[in-house]
Amino acid sequence: MINPLFLKITFLGTGTSQGIPVIGSKHPVCLSQNTKDKRLRVSVMVEWDNNIFVVDCGPDFRQQMLRANPKKIDAILFTHEHADHTAGIDDIRPYCFRQGDMPIYAHKRVIEQLKIRFKYIFATENRYPGAPNVKVNLIKNQPFKINQKQIIPIEGFHYKLQVFGFRFDKFAYLTDVKTIAKEEIDKLKNLDVLVINALREEQHISHLNLEEALELVSIIKPKRTYFTHISHLLGFHDLVQQKLPEHVFLAYDQLQITI
Repeated sequence: MINPLFLKITFLGTGTSQGIPVIGSKHPVCLSQNTKDKRLRVSVMVEWDNNIFVVDCGPDFRQQMLRANPKKIDAILFTHEHADHTAGIDDIRPYCFRQGDMPIYAHKRVIEQLKIRFKYIFATENRYPGAPNVKVNLIKNQPFKINQKQIIPIEGFHYKLQVFGFRFDKFAYLTDVKTIAKEEIDKLKNLDVLVINALREEQHISHLNLEEALELVSIIKPKRTYFTHISHLLGFHDLVQQKLPEHVFLAYDQLQITI
């Protein structure tokens, strides 16, 4: 059991939508033997007291759960509907079989997309008995609670697509963000830890690049920052880390921190 005064964060995956290594790529980072250069699709697990939340459920979810080995999951929060954040939802079945309906929290638009892609999960008639069961909780840009823990959504934009980040106490997690309004940045003051995407050095239409992510960190001023949703084009983990300011770190798969 986690001390109720602390949060334990496990980085389940820290890669971009293709993961690292990219299939068939001969890029040096994809050929790296450093385990920190091998990244599954992006996701985190947040533990507090006897509660376990997962943010996003991508195509590597099964592998991530086998690796992290949580015995239960109390809720899954979705940042947005893209496949690298949702495509693993069928693999929640073992948890559903043991626990019953899995609570999921997402914007209404995200749920509507999941109903299209995974119609059998949300079916109410002629339902396949082996499908996972979910309990849908629609969220808006206002605080909500899961098991007495207040969670504050942070709205950003992934090109023109609205996405949610989430603040748990003095920890905040944002991924796939390109722009964020001042009033949303104001929700991120007085953080102990900020996790935010930093895709690569070059500009990208829908993701913060390294320079933009560092600029945002300088505005928010968290005590520590971890970059995630990392492309092989950012470079070798150890070399990039050497260039980062003090208290700014590259996250890597299976990294655990306590707040």
